[in-house]
Amino acid sequence: MKYLFILITCFAAVSCGNEKSEEFPDNLVWEENFKGSSLDTNYWNIYVGNGCPELCGFGNHELQYYTNDSLNIKVKNGQLVLTALYDSISKTFSSAKITTKNKIDFQKGYLEVVAKLPNAVGTWPAIWMLPTLDRFLNWPLDGEIDIMENVGYDSCKILGTIHTKAYNHTINTQKSDSVVISTAHQDFHTYSLNWTDSILEWYVDSNLYNSIIRKSTDRKEQWPFDKPFHLIINQAVGGDWGGRMGVDTSSFPESLIIDRVKLYNKKPF
Repeated sequence: MKYLFILITCFAAVSCGNEKSEEFPDNLVWEENFKGSSLDTNYWNIYVGNGCPELCGFGNHELQYYTNDSLNIKVKNGQLVLTALYDSISKTFSSAKITTKNKIDFQKGYLEVVAKLPNAVGTWPAIWMLPTLDRFLNWPLDGEIDIMENVGYDSCKILGTIHTKAYNHTINTQKSDSVVISTAHQDFHTYSLNWTDSILEWYVDSNLYNSIIRKSTDRKEQWPFDKPFHLIINQAVGGDWGGRMGVDTSSFPESLIIDRVKLYNKKPF
């Protein structure tokens, strides 16, 4: 029950989200407002690499190499900025990816991320979750929850999706729905997931647009969401989906900007 201990500790701490704990609503477990001058590594891991040698291109033929360079990842004016860059000399892309693995792991709850998305053909920003395991991930059996995905060639469509052994894109059975947000690249919007024992719900700005209900007959192949997961935020480039219409290198750099993250133990409203 390591993840439960982490959350209880975080809730009790004065500086859990750079706010005093007595100011938290009863069900707010963790808050990140990016008030410092750098990413708080008490809560975040910065991933470096391109998936190699285990899974080069992350299984999707993505083009970016993730770094911890300040050109790709920085905290500025109370916001986290993940920037994808194109090097015209080497003809390569660099970008940034962060996770809360083994730092903020949770099972069930209401998670919201306030973000402004990039806008170029070839961008593929994502706010998503994978299980925190003491072994290698067995995908898709272990499950994946995509809270927000967006690809630049269909720039106003926001998707919420699960991937499981029974429901995943490799066999064209993924469970997904979408909503059009015309100002996703100009304004900040709140992307949220409500996760209980029996339902997953996706919201944009408190508006429900997708829900998946657990059936009494579901097994691990259909519903592997009975263990701790962690949050992942990344700015990918190209790939099987993001690069389906190519990559407009003239539009880079492109940034995914995160204003805040909140985790509640239950839906707050």
